[in-house]
Amino acid sequence: MAPSFLGVLCALALVSSSATAPPSPLPLTQAGAAGISLAAPLVHGGGASTAGGASAGRLTPAVDPDIRVASPLTDPAPAPAPTPAPAAPSTPAVQPATEPTPPPAPAASTVEPAPRTVSIPPLWAPDQDLASPPATRLTAPAAPSLSTEALVPDNNSAAILTVFTKINEYRVANGLNKVKYHPTVAGLSQDWSDNIATREVIEHRANFWTDPRAMNPNNGAGEIIAIRTDRDAAQLVEWWKGSPGHNAMLLDPRFNVMGAGISYTNSTYQIWGVVNFFGYTTLPAGTLDSPGGSASGDAFPPSPPSLCDAPVKHMPPTLNLSAAAITGPADLVSVDSAGQLLDRASTGPRTYAAAKVIGSGFSGAKEVFVTDWDRDGAFDVLTQWANGNLTLHRGIAGGGFQAPITLGVGGWDSLTLAVGGWCANNRMPQILALDGGGNLYLYGNKGTGDIAERVTVATGVYASRLAMVDYDGDGFQDILGLRTDGTVQLYRGWGSTALRAEARATVATGWADVTGIRSLRDATGLNTRGVALRRANDTVQYWDLGSGSLASPSNIAGPWTGQRLAQ
Repeated sequence: MAPSFLGVLCALALVSSSATAPPSPLPLTQAGAAGISLAAPLVHGGGASTAGGASAGRLTPAVDPDIRVASPLTDPAPAPAPTPAPAAPSTPAVQPATEPTPPPAPAASTVEPAPRTVSIPPLWAPDQDLASPPATRLTAPAAPSLSTEALVPDNNSAAILTVFTKINEYRVANGLNKVKYHPTVAGLSQDWSDNIATREVIEHRANFWTDPRAMNPNNGAGEIIAIRTDRDAAQLVEWWKGSPGHNAMLLDPRFNVMGAGISYTNSTYQIWGVVNFFGYTTLPAGTLDSPGGSASGDAFPPSPPSLCDAPVKHMPPTLNLSAAAITGPADLVSVDSAGQLLDRASTGPRTYAAAKVIGSGFSGAKEVFVTDWDRDGAFDVLTQWANGNLTLHRGIAGGGFQAPITLGVGGWDSLTLAVGGWCANNRMPQILALDGGGNLYLYGNKGTGDIAERVTVATGVYASRLAMVDYDGDGFQDILGLRTDGTVQLYRGWGSTALRAEARATVATGWADVTGIRSLRDATGLNTRGVALRRANDTVQYWDLGSGSLASPSNIAGPWTGQRLAQ
């Protein structure tokens, strides 16, 4: 492979290796296992590994010289955009920095880096899970499949047909039957391809074979992923053929159906490919001999428009936030009794710098939310005011905030809100809002425009406080609903305008004194997930979600007296 074409591959199979890890590896993760270190050997934490299957558990990766990885998935920092003229404040304003000067973008390198070699071990779906499927499987979401509108919405039909054809040519050359194609399985693959390309994170979806779109396979299941800096779909297959673990999946005689997802971006890695293989004793209804056949000629029929669709393609920049008011996704922001906005910058695993004042005039705030609302790389403050208004203070990378912008007038004080990346195919954060009747709504991100359009996500949701976090590590945001009796119910999302149709698990009790829940990322390491709780006894706790459930809490040093935690 020429150095100008970089590639990254990962697969599911059950092999381990003991090669030496390279320097500066790309953070590859498997959904559901946070903060995976590539230098560690494979450990299957849930039970003994067996050929062709494994019991459920947390994985840490081994090293395999067959998979090549380039530098981390971050875009070069672009030149800072001009700061818009601030509007006249209609609410208490954050104190802006005086004439901040954004840091200059680093000079672009003219020498393309050589690829590095790292791997995660292949892993097949555990055979015992396929032989004994759970009595209650998840039902498909009512909302349509996700689209690629947040990325580069180019037609992917030719690339998908190329991947399908090349895989079958290879199988026939090795004396195997061709695999067929199923649009429902393809929807599963396309959703995940869009998901990881949107987030620029290379990881597998945990327990993908239990997704309803897998249609209950009973004779093997597998997933392979590859990304490239060009759009050569045929070379995705060549990469897989050159790796023993991936090659074994291409040539598994049990598989008879596949689906493929291809997403394009305008970033360094231009093509993202996901292929799911399944084996069935009886082929599911709707199985096709090849992709295509829709009226549009696309490999996947276009999804009907939804509120999750992104208005524009958007690649978030990477900025130096050392001088910004809020320096990263693990920072803790609070409002003190004087209405001052305080930031405690994350300085390491569960450690924080002393609080610094970053704004004032927030005594009338019902709730304050930390988010990068406009996805310009700097963290913003979204405020729900007791007078019913909703405002945005846009952060400046060089320090301070711009003057506030009113996003909504009246009525917002009656709602319980959560803010985050609910829609998997849309880089812009959105708002989930719960009214007193138990109706949960999704409000789309209109940038600096008024927020009015909404769609019903669910009914019968009763909670005094909401928090949006990827609880189970499957790549989709979920909702923690804190009830007045102190129990916490989990509402899992699909990354679309619907919740998963399943029983709502109670994931915590004894939280009746919690007055604030802040979803945190990177608080204990890169790509880790967790939540911070403000308790009534003037303590703030961190609960880690790396294992896919709430771990034992640890306290974060204060003082916290008289302070409300931003969400």
